[in-house]
Amino acid sequence: MKAKFIAFEGGDASGKTTQAERVAAKINAVFTREPGGTPVGESLRSILLNPISPLALRTEALLMAASRAQLVHELISPTLTKGQHVVTDRYISSSLAYQGYASGLPIDEVLYLSVFATKELTPDLTILIDLPVEESIKRRGKSPDRFEEENIDFHKRVRDGYLEMAQINSDEWVIIDGTKSQENVAKDVDQAIHDRLQLP
Repeated sequence: MKAKFIAFEGGDASGKTTQAERVAAKINAVFTREPGGTPVGESLRSILLNPISPLALRTEALLMAASRAQLVHELISPTLTKGQHVVTDRYISSSLAYQGYASGLPIDEVLYLSVFATKELTPDLTILIDLPVEESIKRRGKSPDRFEEENIDFHKRVRDGYLEMAQINSDEWVIIDGTKSQENVAKDVDQAIHDRLQLP
């Protein structure tokens, strides 16, 4: 079987990281995250998530793309070529949701950056853990990062963007109700992976 590439997406505190790590362990996949996943990417992550350092919006988009380019080159593509699955916590759609839909950069320009950065590598399946913004705010920790600090309208635009992308790309996306218990979310995620990718 060809190695599969699965991306988990969702707003802040949606539970996607927990599910992504669990799935990676279950299917013997390499787990990674964005921004980050490589020494270069982790350095960029510290800049991108720091709420103190001001960043121009286009700088933010470029740094996200740079982290993604290094991740694909150094980890994702080589791992898939070796025949091992990859599960990532965030990928291209995060840039479209946050820098595009929520922040206002032209969607096609943000997409072009990521297509260039990844050499057109796209996931076999994108799993959106959907959660109402009001619920995600309740779940957040006490030390919010740059994106978590944004206002509620920003996060509603992020969610709306994700839902629109999932609707447009329904063959490659699945929406999971993140308001359910962690156990039931896991069951829904596993069922979706089995149905879409024929993985155990």
